[in-house]
Amino acid sequence: MSIKGYTEYKAREFCNAVNCSVQATLTTLKDKPDAYELIRQTCRTACRFSTWQFHHWLIEKGYLIVKVQEKPER
Repeated sequence: MSIKGYTEYKAREFCNAVNCSVQATLTTLKDKPDAYELIRQTCRTACRFSTWQFHHWLIEKGYLIVKVQEKPER
């Protein structure tokens, strides 16, 4: 759900901005789904960056974290 006048964070934007080595590897493996999924597990279970680093990167880039009170009707 987008908020008028705001830009949503794009998946892996942080990873690309900080030149994550895992993200660089994933970019080269887009045509190899099995290898891609294997490496992607690193992001899910052993990210090379901390939540603190990600959160402060968001702040530096002007992002806001917004929680929706209710589920939007479709």
